[in-house]
Amino acid sequence: MLTFDRVKKDKRVLTFLRNTEIALKAIGYTEHGLTHATLVAERARTIAKKVGLSEREQELSAIAGFCHDMGNFISRFHHHFWGALLFCQLFQNEDPQELAIIMEAIANHDRQREMKILNPVSAAVVLADKSDVRRSRVIDKSPENLKRDIHARVNYGTTFNKLKINKKKKEITLFLKIDTKFVPVMEYFEIFTERMVYCRQAAKFLGYKFNLVINQFKLL
Repeated sequence: MLTFDRVKKDKRVLTFLRNTEIALKAIGYTEHGLTHATLVAERARTIAKKVGLSEREQELSAIAGFCHDMGNFISRFHHHFWGALLFCQLFQNEDPQELAIIMEAIANHDRQREMKILNPVSAAVVLADKSDVRRSRVIDKSPENLKRDIHARVNYGTTFNKLKINKKKKEITLFLKIDTKFVPVMEYFEIFTERMVYCRQAAKFLGYKFNLVINQFKLL
């Protein structure tokens, strides 16, 4: 049976993640390597557990979360599809139904209009991935880059990030603190509105409402 412990130690997966980090650093993207992969895996597992998914679904959520970005070293364009195909090639001898669930989650984490969330593992990975906004994701922290790159600026301006799940109220809430002296809140919405809408769709699939709170103000 495929386990997260086995996947996170797999030399091929780790090599793909290292090459992804190198590739995206070269083109000026935020951090998409082992740190992001580990955070998304842990957060996806936590989400799956707190909304009441089975232990096996929790494990599959962690696996998909860890591997969701590993196709980026091939190409940023359609990296989610590359990642799903790579995963299938690496673990083709595993249970085909579980492979399908993980591949679907990897392929669906990006915001393609034609894609639909079809299983709870996919929803957990979307929420875990799209909620990862933080200062430490910025690789080039030079004033010149922060002035030029709105993605770097918004991530750098985010000083607090916490995702909370209220099972009783059926609410998933992303709490952020943004340094408005450094970046206006409107710049967050300028680049992340589509991601937050996708989080809302993922939460709805799980039977939850998605909320966004920035600097103690509920905005979504």
